[in-house]
Amino acid sequence: MSTEQHNERRSKVEALRSAGVDPYPIGFVPTAEAAELHARFKDLGSEATTGEQVSVAGRLMGKRDLGKLSFGVLQDRSGRIQLFADQRTLGDELAAFVDLDLGDLIGVTGEVITTKRGELSVRIHEFSLLAKALWPLPEKWHGLADVETRYRQRYLDLIANEEARRVFGIRSRVMRELRRAFEGRGYVEVETPVLQSQAGGALAEPFQTHHNALSIDMYLRIALELYLKRLIIGGVDKVFEIGRVFRNEGVSPQHNPEFTMLESYEAYADYEDIMRLVEETVSGVALAVVGSSEIEYQDRPLDLTAPWRRASFMELINEATGREWSPEMPVEDAREAARELGVDVEVGGTGKVLEDLFGRFVEPGLWEPTFVVDFPKEISPFARDHRDEPGLVERFEGFVAGIEMCNAFTELNDPEEQLRRFEAQAEARAQGDEEAHLTDLDFVHAMEYGMPPTGGLGIGVDRLVMILANVSTVREVILFPHMRPLEGEASGPGS
Repeated sequence: MSTEQHNERRSKVEALRSAGVDPYPIGFVPTAEAAELHARFKDLGSEATTGEQVSVAGRLMGKRDLGKLSFGVLQDRSGRIQLFADQRTLGDELAAFVDLDLGDLIGVTGEVITTKRGELSVRIHEFSLLAKALWPLPEKWHGLADVETRYRQRYLDLIANEEARRVFGIRSRVMRELRRAFEGRGYVEVETPVLQSQAGGALAEPFQTHHNALSIDMYLRIALELYLKRLIIGGVDKVFEIGRVFRNEGVSPQHNPEFTMLESYEAYADYEDIMRLVEETVSGVALAVVGSSEIEYQDRPLDLTAPWRRASFMELINEATGREWSPEMPVEDAREAARELGVDVEVGGTGKVLEDLFGRFVEPGLWEPTFVVDFPKEISPFARDHRDEPGLVERFEGFVAGIEMCNAFTELNDPEEQLRRFEAQAEARAQGDEEAHLTDLDFVHAMEYGMPPTGGLGIGVDRLVMILANVSTVREVILFPHMRPLEGEASGPGS
């Protein structure tokens, strides 16, 4: 950006202050927004006057000076409206309007009119500078090749890029509709601790911190699960939470270390009930947010309408690899067979090998909405044993456009079996699996008071927004994604 322009704008600020004008005044009350005005006066003909006075406020995004006449483009949160400034109305103040810079925040009061070309406008009767922009906006922002700059300076992205505003408008509506869907089914929304003495509820590496007053190490939560299940035990039979979770893992088009999860638990339900809940909720959210459950994603049609396809985890792997696998086969045999297919798994048991094979050969091809059901027990420490298939559990993952969007179980509610699962995870951790689950004896103790049969669910909200907003990376739907700091910058969101 131009340092010369920055200095010129600073000089304007000093000149205003010397003249007794505050370049950052307090307060302005808009009475209308751009989109509202376009909707109300869409049928006006050319050179029409309405006699209606309005006040609008926003950022000056365009300006054209024609001597005794000047045009501006004001952008507010709803869209853009043209400003019409003429010397007959403004007198000497026209020069002050012309002296404004692109990016300045202004408040305008005037009459709603149309120009000779039929452009809806506000004829300025008076205006005020609300905040001086000291830096010019980026030129040709839509052609900017370095997308990282958009993520690092999201405020500029939102100012100049209508697409960014569209995406985050969709995100807001998705959050609203998810809440509406679960509350409409009788679920109670709660908040559970973000800082935990022991991170649990998922197979992931946590972020660690220290609580000085208590003199204990603590962790940012990796899931919402175990506290929500405590509420199920306590008699809150339908419960959900939408919250941030944190996993100390890599960054990719589908992963950010900090992301938004919806988790829900329903007593007296199983994973079949939760499948119906997911397909009905997602198709309903799509209809409410983008107007249809039949959408396009990355130039391909995608039908989110219920019911979704059901497919077996083991059968999908067998089909994709052309081999027969079993969760009970010896781990060395499984590792050797996987190596022949180019998949090298050094930690974990046979279930971990199968998980990696699934990620390599099956997951990318799951385009149409699909529930992959019945996973190996080893990689599902909180799911109930399958009622018919040894070595498997009643778990499903929902995939849409090759993206894992949700994970759900018929929840394990046997405290003794839960303790055995924790012990198996502890052994895996001792053998080098850093994502294996820690033993949570307090949770086991809570289960010993009796946990009803329960269906549980986790939905990746960011990934759902990706699909409905038709963007290919999670960074587009997180306002301030985490990035590697540039040299000389402090670390932090967007830095």
